[in-house]
Amino acid sequence: MADENDFFGYAPAQDSLFGPGEDRLQAPVQRYLPDPEKVRQRLRALLETARAADKMPWPEKDARVWQIVFPNMANWLPEDEAEQLRFEFAREMERLQRAA
Repeated sequence: MADENDFFGYAPAQDSLFGPGEDRLQAPVQRYLPDPEKVRQRLRALLETARAADKMPWPEKDARVWQIVFPNMANWLPEDEAEQLRFEFAREMERLQRAA
């Protein structure tokens, strides 16, 4: 592959270290699975913090992060529970943003 050029004559400086072949590394495999009960507790704590607040309880940057992280953390829970928690968190975030 190192000898192959693309349409514009560019040849990569180095082949990938991953892939098939004896001289290649195998891609890492995720071996850690979060404990659903710990995820559930963390998400419920975040949701309760949002529910108890009259105004945004986190700095703007942290609030944006939680709006991304919360739905992704919910992926470790059963789908129906995850969807309900995502819905409730989104509703609280909208309420807090309107209050700002």
